[in-house]
Amino acid sequence: MLQHHAGLSALKSASAVAVWSLMSGSVMAQAIYSCVDDKGRKLTSDRPIAECMDRAQKELNPSGTVRRVLAPPPTAQDRAALEEKEKRDAEARLQQIEEKRRDRELLKRYPDRARHDKERATALEQSIAASAGAAKRLQELGEHRKGIVSELDFYKTTPGKAPPALKRRLDETDANMAAQKRLMADQDAEKSRINKRFDDEVAKLKPQWSLAGTTEAFAAPKKP
Repeated sequence: MLQHHAGLSALKSASAVAVWSLMSGSVMAQAIYSCVDDKGRKLTSDRPIAECMDRAQKELNPSGTVRRVLAPPPTAQDRAALEEKEKRDAEARLQQIEEKRRDRELLKRYPDRARHDKERATALEQSIAASAGAAKRLQELGEHRKGIVSELDFYKTTPGKAPPALKRRLDETDANMAAQKRLMADQDAEKSRINKRFDDEVAKLKPQWSLAGTTEAFAAPKKP
């Protein structure tokens, strides 16, 4: 009996030591929170510090090393900025989806380089014709102007006697020539716009043509 009681007593003692060790380890492992409040005071606590809820707090290990930094809750301005960023990110994702859809439609419309080159030539036809017509009309007006100037030369020594109708014809011719030059400049700009559009499409289509196994046996047409 004495031995039995002695054994029970030893077992209880060992259990108590184990429980104390676990409790002691739990306390020792408990984190320490540290921060500097708005008055410049350094505060520490065994739980997050209420006075520093508006600023970062350090969670320390018992050894004093930093376990992590607790960021303050976001302000209304922070939340608004985050919402704006999420909105921009969502718009960017939608734009990428839309661009991929347009690229697929572009490949469907131009499955090879030959078809794309033909479409470019067709798009340029009207501007080329308009430029050629303006150039021809400008040349005709230039010849007409030479005749008017030749008539005015007759009054070179007495310009005041030159007929007003002759001067009006010269002014009208000059105005018409200026209009034709503007038309040619506009058509040059239009041809540049068309070529840029098709060049941008080629840059997008080349990788897709390559993946689809489409050869580029047709050279790009010369740009007018």
